[in-house]
Amino acid sequence: MNEVTKERIAAWLSEPFDEETRASVRELQANHPDELEDAFYQNLEFGTGGLRGLMGPGTNRMNKYTVGMATQGYANYLIQCFGKDISVAIAHDVRHNSRLFAEITARVFAANGIRVYLFEDIRPTPELSFAIRTLGCKGGVVCTASHNPKEYNGYKAYWDDGAQMVPPHDKNVIAEVEKIASVDDVRWEGNAHLIEIIGTEMDEAYMDMVKGLSVYPNICREQHDLKIVYTPVHGTGIKLVPKTLERFGFTNVHVVEEQSNPDGNFPTVIYPNPEETETMSIGLKKAAAMDADILLGTDPDADRVGIGVKNHKGEWVLMNGNQTALLAFNYMIEARRAKGIARPNDMVIKTIVTTDMINVIAQRNEVACYDVLTGFKWISSLIREKEGSENYIIGGEESFGLMIGDQIRDKDGVSAVALLCEMAAYEKSKGRSLFEKLIDLYVEYGFYLESLISITRKGMNGAKEIAAMMEGYRNNPPKDIAGVPVVQLLDYKFQKGKDLTNGKEWTIDIPSSNVLQFVLEDGSKISARPSGTEPKIKFYFSVNAPLKDRSAYDEVNQELEAKLKAIVKDLNL
Repeated sequence: MNEVTKERIAAWLSEPFDEETRASVRELQANHPDELEDAFYQNLEFGTGGLRGLMGPGTNRMNKYTVGMATQGYANYLIQCFGKDISVAIAHDVRHNSRLFAEITARVFAANGIRVYLFEDIRPTPELSFAIRTLGCKGGVVCTASHNPKEYNGYKAYWDDGAQMVPPHDKNVIAEVEKIASVDDVRWEGNAHLIEIIGTEMDEAYMDMVKGLSVYPNICREQHDLKIVYTPVHGTGIKLVPKTLERFGFTNVHVVEEQSNPDGNFPTVIYPNPEETETMSIGLKKAAAMDADILLGTDPDADRVGIGVKNHKGEWVLMNGNQTALLAFNYMIEARRAKGIARPNDMVIKTIVTTDMINVIAQRNEVACYDVLTGFKWISSLIREKEGSENYIIGGEESFGLMIGDQIRDKDGVSAVALLCEMAAYEKSKGRSLFEKLIDLYVEYGFYLESLISITRKGMNGAKEIAAMMEGYRNNPPKDIAGVPVVQLLDYKFQKGKDLTNGKEWTIDIPSSNVLQFVLEDGSKISARPSGTEPKIKFYFSVNAPLKDRSAYDEVNQELEAKLKAIVKDLNL
């Protein structure tokens, strides 16, 4: 253990740290020396999205002191930018300590002379984005660790447009947070009168906004008895999703009772993530038993959505995030055109690791489609850039996130659930299921199949291992993968693209990010991207082939799955 780590531990064993915190540090000293070192070997990084980490005592943990110091740095930057008359909104999810962290955040902001609108209880993250815009706030915070395990918590910071921060504000806030050298630099108490509790009125305004996103409200009324199963996975979705579905006119909604109560222990799941089959398994059983039309699940802060449907064989399956996104994008493009409300300047936005099938759909329908870096802050940044010239209708990413309309600026599981149910109702009115619609799209635009592998490297050496892995691919890119030549190398860190067949290079007009993409001769694409919020490196795979008709679906699906397996094997992942 180095001297700096020892000094940090010594500091936390004395005042001003409270006795409960000091006792926890002493317990780690006595019984868990490895955990002690990990808790203090560095400061928990305030990244471009805020904080996320394990809860507990220590400079590298989520606790009231690290939250307070982060808030002081953020408050200092808001004051630098806006001077006086600043307000912020604060929300939180169901996790342990989330309410405590939200209240500490509120008190520190207030002590710095900033007006605070604090939600009375748990709320979905997207409502926080909506509240910032509705109340004219200069920023906001939601205390959540999204879909991470129960031991984690987090702190997402927002700017005045209701989006998470992008340059230069993200880096500038980080710099201000890093200037907070100790807990003595934090204004912990004062100006309590600046804290205002908000709740049901904002809920009503938010649900009215979501209702306004409906393209075919008459179809929802006609198909009101669409059999919907919904699980909030013990999270905040229970607050607004059932009410929103009721506003859309759906009368046959069944909440998964075992997962309906908000609970930071997430007792029925290993990971509270609707991407996981295990997480959705109770809902799948209920949907099958009821012969439902659609199953939907949201993560703890209700910004992601998972969807289950019956496939062409009548078996219940979970769609992946790419399939969900392309169905939603296509619906907004197709339905708006059929309804006569499409505009010549409509645009859609996706991330660089989301299926390119969306680009094909948009191009065929003469709708502008833009690719941005992973994260809804980049989608929001492009909306802000193009406001007044182009009309944003939908954005999304493969990690089960959608953002419909521009009245919020973050992914929104509440409106996504409502839209997906409307889509299911629309397809049912046409005599087909969502899965059958998906196959029809494959026939029309080509069959794209994607998969994802996440490799976790925890602890002090994890970041180094991930960095070494990326540098290996960057310095020695493969010439072929699974026997297929690599024809393009896209390096987003250095914003350079290269055609490996002729040596031609070009500039990638996207902000720098540590992402590598290999494009193969047959149109397959492999992307490598270290996660910005978890100790992981993610590999994204996409392959495609023509699909002549519905009857060939299983055959082509098997061929594409075999191609994916061959690629993964060749890369030794």
